Order: sequence, then C-alpha cells, then structure tokens
Amino acid sequence: MTTSDRFPRATEPASSVRPVGLTSDPAAVVEDVPATGRISGVLLAQPGKRARWPFPHPRLVRRLTAAALAMVVMATGWSVGGALAAPGTDTVAARIAEWARDHDMGGLVTWLEQQQYRREQPTVGGAPAGGIPAAAGALPAPADPPSAPAAPADPPAAGAEVDEPPAPPQLPPVASVAPLPGEGRWQTVVTAHGKPAVRVATLRVDDQHTAYLAGVMWLDPALVRGELRPGTRDPGGTWQAATSLTPGEQKTVAAVFNAGFRLTNNASRGGYYSEGRTAVALVDGAASLVLRTDGTATVGSWNREVRMGPEVASVRQNLVMLVDRGQVNPTCASGGTEEWGSTIGQAAFIDRSAFGVTADGAEVYVSGAALSVCTLGRLLADAGVVRGMELDINPAWTSGAYFHDSATGPPQGFRLYPTQQVAPQHYLSPSSRDWYAWFLRP
Repeated sequence: MTTSDRFPRATEPASSVRPVGLTSDPAAVVEDVPATGRISGVLLAQPGKRARWPFPHPRLVRRLTAAALAMVVMATGWSVGGALAAPGTDTVAARIAEWARDHDMGGLVTWLEQQQYRREQPTVGGAPAGGIPAAAGALPAPADPPSAPAAPADPPAAGAEVDEPPAPPQLPPVASVAPLPGEGRWQTVVTAHGKPAVRVATLRVDDQHTAYLAGVMWLDPALVRGELRPGTRDPGGTWQAATSLTPGEQKTVAAVFNAGFRLTNNASRGGYYSEGRTAVALVDGAASLVLRTDGTATVGSWNREVRMGPEVASVRQNLVMLVDRGQVNPTCASGGTEEWGSTIGQAAFIDRSAFGVTADGAEVYVSGAALSVCTLGRLLADAGVVRGMELDINPAWTSGAYFHDSATGPPQGFRLYPTQQVAPQHYLSPSSRDWYAWFLRP
C-alpha cells in the first residue's frame, strides 16, 4: 500500500477547513465547518466569527499567573506580619527564622545560621573586657544562721521535708593561665529566710576562648521551687500556667531560664508533659528535666533514671544526657545530629545553656558565650552536677536571669552573663517558647 493509499488526499483544498488548535493566527476565521461548530469535542468558531482558543490566551495566562503570585505574596506577607506583630520581645531575626521553620524552610534557616557562624567565629585568646565582673545585684551573704527559725518550705508530695544542700564548692578555673580576680567565686544574689537561695559565679569558658565568659547559677531547692511554663508557640495551646510572669508572680520570682530546643519538627528529639497532659510524646532514653509536685527538680534518661509517677509535675526532654554520674558524655565531640542537634553541630562555639542536679540535690543552670557541647558539659561537671542536659542554644534563646522584688513596680532583673542577648524583662511579657521559673518558697 502506498502512502497516498493510506492517507487519501482531501477532496477540498486544505485551506478551506482549519481546526482552531492548528491555526497560527488566533484571529483567523474558520470557514466551512459543521453547523455544530465542534470537531471531536473542541469548540470552533462559527462561520464568519472570530475563533475561540481551546486554551487560555497567553495574555490571560500571564495575568492569571501575576494574580496568583500577588495572592501568594499577600498571604506570605500577612503570615510574616502576624509573626512580627506577635506579643513578646523576640528579635525580628528570631521571629522570621521561627516563621520560616514553621513553613518548611528549616533547611534554609539552618544553612544561613551555619554561614553566619563561619563568618563570626569567636576569637582565640585575649581577656574579657573589664575582667571578671561582680555579679549585678549581689547581696552580702549571711555570715550566721538567722536567730529565728525559718518558715517551713513546701513539703514534697511524700510528706518529707526538702533537705537544704550545703554551699556549692569553689569552681576551678578553666584557663591554663592564672585565674583572674573573682573568677569562679560564688556570690549571693537572692536570699530567702535569711539564707542564700540563688548564687551565681562567672568564669572564662575555656583555655582558648579566654575573652568570653559563662555564668553558673546555683539554686537551693529548700528555698525555691521550679515550674515549667508554656510558650505561646512552643508548645502552644491553652494551659493553666501563664506564658509570662503575672503581677503576683513578679513579687516572688527568684530566677528564670530557657527550656530546650523547639518541640516542633522534632528539633528537641523529645517530648513535653505538664498539667497532667502530654503535648508532645515522651521519648525513651531522652534527657529529661523532671519537676516534682513539690517543686524540686531532677534530670535523667527517661524510663531509665527517671520515669512517670504521681509525684511528676512536668517533663521537658531535650537531646541526650550531657553529664551522667558526674562524667561528661564522651560523644560530646563526636556525636551527630541525633544527639546534639542539626543547627551547627556540637563543635561550634556559640551561646549554649544547660541544667543539672548535684548529688545533694542542688539545682544548677549554666549559660555562656563561645561554648561547645564539651565545654558546656565540663562547666556542669565542675559545678558538681552528677546528671545534666543541654538546653537551648544560640544568642536569641539563652536567657538565664535572677530578680529582686520592687515595692513600686516590676521586679529588677539581672542577666546571668555580661553578653547575654535576652533581657530579664523578656519574661514580663508572653514568651514564644517554653521556659522555667523558680519562685521563693513561703
């Protein structure tokens, strides 16, 4: 069979019938088409009328695309605007970063943070400007016990008194050079019933980054009690506890500090339990800061060293144990993202924070600049911590502070270390992330 036999020629000139979809001129007039104006379901122009394009005209496509992009920009702008206008004192950069992580751009935020760290690594050597500062708001430590007996502390759930731990041991200097005046010396900053309730010490972070300082805060569980407080976004939802210090709480607050990594996107590798309900499922083996119903704290691996029971008031998990049995986790320098997070790695020298408990029950919070996971763990161990965990990192989120009551208004707050970015007043307005508050016992 020849080609002409397989494809017979049309009996009419080819120019007499043009399907609209094949014409090169959208304005062409189609002649000699059936009266229905349809071929294989495609609408054609009627005789003597302009053809109707079976797909949107290119100009219309451009207009629709522009309109769609405008709607996306408007929606994004509205969303970002809402994040920027949210209550609280988070910086603009922190708010945008949080918004981006909530909108599946966590990888981009992590990359940008890594680039920033590479450009702004802490310097090696040098000395802290002005030396070791005296603790702001330091009080004279009581030399003798009070003459009158102190009021009893809130009893534990089991009915036993909370034992008062001995004074903390002197912190050893971390630098290989001679210690600076006042380095590692404990200073009383909050008292209760005539006794030191909160002590702080300041020291250099390691023997390389000698211009940077860390603060160590020691809390007496017989004189203060802790509470886990929710954030407006993390964990979010409705809770009995307030996201900021209420006017009444401002009269008795002794200290505050940040909790762990974000709970969303599994950044913390753990869960959140408070007020009798679970916001994020607890993870076996995760490092857990447990507050009991008597307001005392402990730390341990979940379902190994600590577990659920009627005395548990809250559980906040974050990564894995940093200090256990007084020893720093040997993976502090070699562990991966599952252990120490995925932002910039455990070896990065940045602002970090941690919490732990001593053998006699004292509670210790550490935070400072230019810290790796290993140097953070060593500071905990040097303070006598037997079990401890890393909390949040980066300057926007490390936020230890202590307070003095004011008879005329909000309490006076003090940063734990000189370069701390987050001010104590952050907790007088709603916090976007969860946090901890320690209050004076009656």
